[in-house]
Amino acid sequence: MHLTALTLSHLRSHKSARIAVDERPVAIVGPNGAGKTNILEAISILSPGRGFRRASAEDMTRRPEALGWKLTGLVQSFGRIHEIETWSEAGAARQVRIDEKMASQVALGSVARILWLIPAMDRLWIEGADGRRRFLDRLTLSFEPAHADAALDYEKAMRERNRLLKDQVRDMAWYGALEARMAKAGHMIHRNRVAALDLLRQAQDQAETSFPVAELELVQTEGSMPETEGDLRDAFAESRFRDLAAGRTLVGPHRADLYGVYAAKGVPARDCSTGEQKALLVSLILANARALAARIGEPPILLLDEVAAHLDVNRRAALYDEICALGAQAWMTGTEADLFADLGTRAQFLRVTDQAGESTVAPF
Repeated sequence: MHLTALTLSHLRSHKSARIAVDERPVAIVGPNGAGKTNILEAISILSPGRGFRRASAEDMTRRPEALGWKLTGLVQSFGRIHEIETWSEAGAARQVRIDEKMASQVALGSVARILWLIPAMDRLWIEGADGRRRFLDRLTLSFEPAHADAALDYEKAMRERNRLLKDQVRDMAWYGALEARMAKAGHMIHRNRVAALDLLRQAQDQAETSFPVAELELVQTEGSMPETEGDLRDAFAESRFRDLAAGRTLVGPHRADLYGVYAAKGVPARDCSTGEQKALLVSLILANARALAARIGEPPILLLDEVAAHLDVNRRAALYDEICALGAQAWMTGTEADLFADLGTRAQFLRVTDQAGESTVAPF
């Protein structure tokens, strides 16, 4: 699975860029602020969701023109080449077309599986549970694209239920239908997350890696997650009066958290050093990629923003070796070409420069 071509128009700092590549890893080199990360962000929105910056369509448009933007990618996956087009006009919600047919964002998951590791994720283990749930759901989505539909269904029903709770609606008949929808979607979310963690554990156990292994556990911030759809529906009903007092839903998969432990040391990930936390994240992304390759028959596309700068020489070389052994097209950014010297001819190189506020991209 890899990109063969990428075209950006009026997206962030790129007024116009055309990139042609093969299946090898891609090293993108250039000074800070030149537009390297913007290329990776563009690739990330070829998958379901809002990309790794979680930006609105309006925020991604190039300034000061603010005309809107367009992105086209040719993706080779599952023995076929697919053309993905996605765009936004004048800040409107982005649209998607796959192989010249209009499609939903969720449909992108059937064409391209894309994983990423960006500097904003470095604080994953020490910040709030929201970020860890998003991380887990992206991991889960890579295995099960339908996970996005379940998450959307659950969020929509929960917003409606929370509105009733905030308005102090005490007619219990209003809650039943919403709780049934939440139970159906919520049970699927939990089941998908558990299955994804099982696949990740298998990938970690079966592989030899130079990166530390993380033991992962899905926990609830309060109480425990009901095992069945019926149990979850009952839990919503039983919690109504408590939820009325709080003005929000206090039980369900939105209260889950991902707990990690550095396996070799038995130390919680949140208590590890910054370098160890980064190594654990790299390990998880690689395990996710290995598990996905085993499940679907092809490694995913990897986006690794500034990852080389945070690893020592030995781990950097080990990362490149693992990427190449996996056969993944990894898009990596760095300020200096020397950071990618160990890749040699195993990779292709792009240089990004900034000229009067406009990014330019060229191979070197």
